[in-house]
Amino acid sequence: MSLMMPAPDRTVIDGRAALLAELRRLLPADAVIAAESALAAYECDALTAYAQRPLAVVLPRTTAEVAAILGTCRARGVRVVPRGAGTSLSGGALPLADGIVLSLARFNRILEIDLENRCIVAQPGVTNLALTQAVEADGFFYAPDPSSQIACTIGGNVAENSGGVHCLKYGLTTHNLLGLEMVTMDGTVVRLGGGKALDGPGYDLLGVVTGSEGLLGVVTEVTVRLTPKPQGIGALLAGFDSVEAAGGAVAAVIAAGIVPGGIEMMDNLAINAAEDFCAPGYPRDAAALLIVELDGPAGEVEAQMDRVAAIMTRHGAASLKRTRDEAERLGFWAGRKAAFPAVGRISPDYLCMDGTIPRARLPDVLKRITALSAHYGLRCANVFHAGDGNLHPLILYDANVEDELAKAEAFGADILRACVEVGGVLTGEHGVGIEKRDLMGEMFDDTDLAVQQRLKCAFDPGGLLNPGKVFPVLHACVELGRLKVSGGKLRFADLPRF
Repeated sequence: MSLMMPAPDRTVIDGRAALLAELRRLLPADAVIAAESALAAYECDALTAYAQRPLAVVLPRTTAEVAAILGTCRARGVRVVPRGAGTSLSGGALPLADGIVLSLARFNRILEIDLENRCIVAQPGVTNLALTQAVEADGFFYAPDPSSQIACTIGGNVAENSGGVHCLKYGLTTHNLLGLEMVTMDGTVVRLGGGKALDGPGYDLLGVVTGSEGLLGVVTEVTVRLTPKPQGIGALLAGFDSVEAAGGAVAAVIAAGIVPGGIEMMDNLAINAAEDFCAPGYPRDAAALLIVELDGPAGEVEAQMDRVAAIMTRHGAASLKRTRDEAERLGFWAGRKAAFPAVGRISPDYLCMDGTIPRARLPDVLKRITALSAHYGLRCANVFHAGDGNLHPLILYDANVEDELAKAEAFGADILRACVEVGGVLTGEHGVGIEKRDLMGEMFDDTDLAVQQRLKCAFDPGGLLNPGKVFPVLHACVELGRLKVSGGKLRFADLPRF
């Protein structure tokens, strides 16, 4: 992948002192970071292959401060990269040399817990796991649970439309989001969605913003739905002699009309890395491992576990183990939740890809990944949400070896092309960012991309919010047309003809 970011604005860089003086006037002294040594902590996100120190970092605490920052940056033509916890795996929070990073780290409070309406209101810097911890004693949980939930924030989850191991049954962030507060690039504060209600009137702008990767506005408050804890819960571990057989078993479970809380798959490389890391009790000789969790009324869970066990056996499971208690169930999940750091111990570097395919094509695509691994001479550990076809191949490489990063990126691009070829998509939950930006043409033609960019223009006509992400070529809004207000009504202006 050739990393091409918007060219630095020399005027902004030359006016750095004036910009910093203005930001320090708007914010407390400790909320503006400009020292080179301190900026190093913000030079990349979890896609560590690319790094760039920003012009400055700001850490506001209030919506009013965010509005003031954005209004100032718009007036000065300064680019802004919003940042949550920095766990993005697609380079979504990669800074710009002539732009500022707007960190939401200090927006870290839960504002309201409303059990009667089964919702919770939180600032965007609250971690995903903290939402569940706040309500679990009352019998509730927040369903989307990315593997990074101990660190990733709800604001970042909204930006990327994150999922997790239980998204098969309970949905992605978008299915659990009720409303949000957002600041647009001109400093306007807007509220989207139905708040505590299940739906709101008008266009679904909440759906538009969810997964928009920080290109449309900065989220400053989030309202999400809470889910009651199920009465019964159990899990199975099934080991297979091939990843293709495991993929076939996944498709068979769903075809049988069973909707587990989650179905996760790990291949042999990931299994052994997890065993070495935290010893969850996985079968080391299995080519692939399935973790299937079922929840609901206690009697129903037992009956469904019987059905799933029978399906696993029919599809060639070489080993099968059922949980006997809650401690054992958590042990089943321990290795899966720790899979990414576990793989990090067996390779100096890795790229975590993210593509989604129809479940029935799992065996085909996994076979293709195996062939690509041999072609590029790079190991690949497969750890992913098999139930909804969301693949997370971990491509292992060493950045200190010449050309290995380029080979890893080419390998990853071929995996994503394969996903699109079988009817899937480029991303399931990690976003496009810079990682998949140059592959957008694999899914969309020029007209599709131009229409998407019109939406960007409606929210951010100056193209100052997180530029260089998502779109392979960003046209000026004057070329594409943008929404204008005339007589109190929105209208499109200067639209091109296709």
